[in-house]
Amino acid sequence: MSEVLATAATRPDARPAPRRKSRRLPGTLVAGGLIVAASFLVAVAPSLFAPYDPLAFDYMAITQGPTLAHPFGTDNFGRDVLSRVIHAYRIDMQIAVFATLGPFVIGTLIGALVGYAGGLTEALFGRLVDAAVTFPFLVLVIAIVAVLGPGLGNMYVAIGVVGWVFYAKLVAAEVSVQKRLDYADAGRVMGYTPARIVFRHLLPNAITPAVVYWMTDMALAILLGSSLGYLGLGAQPPAAEWGVQIADGKNYLSTAWWISVFPGFAIVLTGLGFSLVGDGLAELLRAKQ
Repeated sequence: MSEVLATAATRPDARPAPRRKSRRLPGTLVAGGLIVAASFLVAVAPSLFAPYDPLAFDYMAITQGPTLAHPFGTDNFGRDVLSRVIHAYRIDMQIAVFATLGPFVIGTLIGALVGYAGGLTEALFGRLVDAAVTFPFLVLVIAIVAVLGPGLGNMYVAIGVVGWVFYAKLVAAEVSVQKRLDYADAGRVMGYTPARIVFRHLLPNAITPAVVYWMTDMALAILLGSSLGYLGLGAQPPAAEWGVQIADGKNYLSTAWWISVFPGFAIVLTGLGFSLVGDGLAELLRAKQ
């Protein structure tokens, strides 16, 4: 056997087996993943990174500029801005996840069922989507929160009531395409139940656009949560939340700009991380296809 292998290896027409090209992760996905991972790490254990208690008053250091003791300065109550920005990660990352997870799950399930049913059901759903997108998303959320009352819980309810429509629209359109392919017809011929065809075969192949949109929606949820916090409809003072911090510093922009600028920078950086993850996932999935 060894002689046969040696002979085959020395034949002039013998060629090495082609190597599979290693597929590298997109740079946007890596960069965004690092930002998001660091954000969740800070959100899980903010006390490990914050030098001070975010709620501790120091009336001897009111609106003090950035120094070695307070790298981000202090606010109008003498609280350390850096510590408040760090502790705000816990609330704002919670908003990113909880404000979008419900709409993602509910919208995906409804969209899968509507896309598979088709016909009149899909037509009626299309009219519902048209009616929902007629009104600005932020205006609807503010109106619902104003009725229910301020607070994070009511904010999640308001976003869930409105936000699921966009996920359902994406999934319904993709399922409508997938159900016409050969593998879906094969499942029906084999006698599979509609539930099995939808959830075990169609949905796994149709959920990709919704997952990519979910990553981007997390960035939008952080912006929305900060906006509602700024308006007094989201997290309530004295909680450390970026929108609340910006609202605290709006009257001191000319004398203590750091109170609002550093929380705003945290919003931009975290939102950029989720956006890069969404773009990287889209690029990676396009390469696989």
